[in-house]
Amino acid sequence: MDCQLAVIGGGAMGEAIIAGAVKSGLYSSETIGVGEPLSARRDYLKEKYRVHVTEDNLSLVSRASMVVMAVKPQFFFQVLHSFVGKMSPGQLLISVAAGISLGEMEKIVPAGLALARVAPNTPCLVGKGAAAIAYGSAVTEEHRKKVRELFQSLGLAVEVPEKYLNAITGLSGSGPAYVYLFLEALIEAGVRVGLPRDLSRQLVLQTVFGAVTMAQETGRHPAELKEMVTSPGGTTAAALEVLESGAFRGLVLGAVVKAFQRAEELSGNQ
Repeated sequence: MDCQLAVIGGGAMGEAIIAGAVKSGLYSSETIGVGEPLSARRDYLKEKYRVHVTEDNLSLVSRASMVVMAVKPQFFFQVLHSFVGKMSPGQLLISVAAGISLGEMEKIVPAGLALARVAPNTPCLVGKGAAAIAYGSAVTEEHRKKVRELFQSLGLAVEVPEKYLNAITGLSGSGPAYVYLFLEALIEAGVRVGLPRDLSRQLVLQTVFGAVTMAQETGRHPAELKEMVTSPGGTTAAALEVLESGAFRGLVLGAVVKAFQRAEELSGNQ
């Protein structure tokens, strides 16, 4: 098999990467290999994406030009140690595991191996994600191009200094959960004022989608867009007064800071 892209870990994020690579046409199914320990998951990925799937990570990484580590942080080094000795300078190793720094990886991998660290989020699963990318010292411009193209196939991809990644984890990495909590509360509010739940859900999802689309397409500041909806003494003004008096803004700020601090702890920076 001509393995150009090896994905180690066929879970949710690993599948998102496979799907993006195939759907975008960056890689054909025949050139993608997946290392996955669970037989049911191997069968699923092989059937859906027609990729080569195996338990044997060594057989994949020794031939792949680019290897993506999509395993949970607690298993990262155990899995990496199992095959890293077969990698060589010129290959590219990408980690999407939270809290694993480039410096930690550089202590283990062969000298000259190109490294990238990526902080994605779960909307990558539907091609609408956000991913921040930081690079190790051995990365070439060709490596950068490959990483950019891969993660652009999953949504927005930005290149940043590694020092920003924990903050980005707290903002966009954990961010979908904040949005889902808001959606959950807004749908429940619709039910509280008498709407059928299905109707409330439909209206809430479209409202949030429309608001985000307006912010993206107009380029206007959120405060300006908010004022467009708010009439003096009207319904929106009454609602916003409740949110502001309940410290909505401060709670959001506090949540992001707390997530950032936890990411710092996991990275050993505190």
